[in-house]
Amino acid sequence: MIENPILAIIGGTGLYHIPSLTNVKEYDLDTPFGKPSAPIMVGTLESRRIAFLTRHGIGHTLLPSEINFRANFYALKMLGVKRVVSVNAVGSLREDYAPGHIVIPDQVFDLTRDRKRTFFGDGIVAHISVADPFCSNLSNLVTQSFLGNGAIVHQGGTFLTIEGPRFSTKAESQLYRSWGMSIIGMNTSPEAFLARECEMCFAIMAHVTDYDVWHVSDEPVTVEIVIRRLAQNTELAQESIRNLVGIIDTDQSCSCHEALKNTIITNPANIPDETRKKLDLLVGKYLKK
Repeated sequence: MIENPILAIIGGTGLYHIPSLTNVKEYDLDTPFGKPSAPIMVGTLESRRIAFLTRHGIGHTLLPSEINFRANFYALKMLGVKRVVSVNAVGSLREDYAPGHIVIPDQVFDLTRDRKRTFFGDGIVAHISVADPFCSNLSNLVTQSFLGNGAIVHQGGTFLTIEGPRFSTKAESQLYRSWGMSIIGMNTSPEAFLARECEMCFAIMAHVTDYDVWHVSDEPVTVEIVIRRLAQNTELAQESIRNLVGIIDTDQSCSCHEALKNTIITNPANIPDETRKKLDLLVGKYLKK
């Protein structure tokens, strides 16, 4: 079962496959948290194995709030994934982060309501640190992957995650700007938190498609605008992924890979057997007697 791909890409709106993958194997997995959004494709790119998962399902059938985020990350963990880059279409809340630009954020603000944000519960409690929710090592590599291809890339900024599926009102958009938010989208929460609980390095490749609805001289965001501008960036994203695969050092250690160490507060003797079994993939090494 374990393939140990060096990287997983979670494709969002507009990025539904990686055409340059070869020797592809499809994994239709079941997890203790249900099935992921779609079968995971593991293939070869630049002579290295990577995994690809389309976040919204085949044919884009899942609302943001309908995505089984826990199953997505658990399934990637089952395949031995240690690094995940999530590709997102986002609106900009800053004048200088213009449509067509790429943003590699370093913070997230969670404004969602109806999502499962943790694998824990049912008799086991853990408190992870997400002061810095994205892996700086992987984020730096994502930034480097765009060097020399003409892209305008911004490293840093706060990603505001809203519930969706609707876009913001003008009043909401102006409020988010007053809070100092940088970009807005619908999926990074709880992905960043679940990746940390899976002890994975996690970074965002955000493609700015619009100025949300706050910008007086730009048309308000619509699905047509998002798709049109993402189509323009698809080749750029594919080239960046190829570059990224080539520069990843699989021998580099990262604190993300020990994120659960000393976080479990429950006495192991009190953890129900069923819960222990369900989470063995995540916490088994910390619960050994």
